[in-house]
Amino acid sequence: MTTYSYYPGCSLEGTSKEYDRSTRLVCQALGVELQELEDWNCCGASSGHHVSALLNVAVPARNLLIAEKTGRPVTVPCPACYLRLKEAQHEAKAPAMQAQLTQVLGEPLKDEVTVEPLLATLSQPSVLAEMRKKVVKPLQGLKPVAYYGCLLVRPPEIVQFDDPEDPRSMDRLLTLLGATVIDWPFKTECCGGSLTFAREDITLKLSRDLLAAAKERGANCLVVACPLCHSNLDTRQGHIAKKYGENYAMPIYYFTELMGIAFGLSPQALLIDKHLTESVGLLKSLGLV
Repeated sequence: MTTYSYYPGCSLEGTSKEYDRSTRLVCQALGVELQELEDWNCCGASSGHHVSALLNVAVPARNLLIAEKTGRPVTVPCPACYLRLKEAQHEAKAPAMQAQLTQVLGEPLKDEVTVEPLLATLSQPSVLAEMRKKVVKPLQGLKPVAYYGCLLVRPPEIVQFDDPEDPRSMDRLLTLLGATVIDWPFKTECCGGSLTFAREDITLKLSRDLLAAAKERGANCLVVACPLCHSNLDTRQGHIAKKYGENYAMPIYYFTELMGIAFGLSPQALLIDKHLTESVGLLKSLGLV
């Protein structure tokens, strides 16, 4: 299998350590080798573009320059990081920006590195074939909705991943693991993102709408591929209950965590027990752990 340069991004170093842990564990189990990108820096989300157009491109472009020298494709768990790297590649094609970047970075970008989201990496046919062999605890009884968020598949001309209106890659992966995936029309709706820092009321409404829609369709959990989506949907459920008088108590899992469960790993090894909304009980009730 391919060896990837792994760009974890800032969130996976802090508030989303469980995403990083589960990513590393399932990739190891699948034989997908991850080499963390040496001396990587923050991608600039979500504030770089407010400072200057050049900084907005130069910050992620530095990571691309490092990645080009490894000769390996880059896999990125965080959709915001993925978008920033892809936008930098896109913007760097303009001659004026190329000249500025060369001056700032000291050498030109060659636009030779492939950047893909982790979900794409783990959806490769060869990886899925290996995944089938690793499933020892099929996710029977788990009825998730797959939530992609608004950054992973948009804007389509830049990210070039899955269908921007009806993505299916996570649905297929979860189905392979044995879950009964429930279709819903909220796959790419916004959870509020980083707006939570300035307008928590808006984030609470948007996140509440997602939880309500998932529950209405009979889902018993919600699965994400984004640290910020996980944060809003997992950590804000107490605030949502106070504001709306609605206690959803719905587990929010990273797709890599459920891969780990299907592979026979414990919730503790995957750090699922660190979620703010209790998430181990459902797995126990279904005999998955």
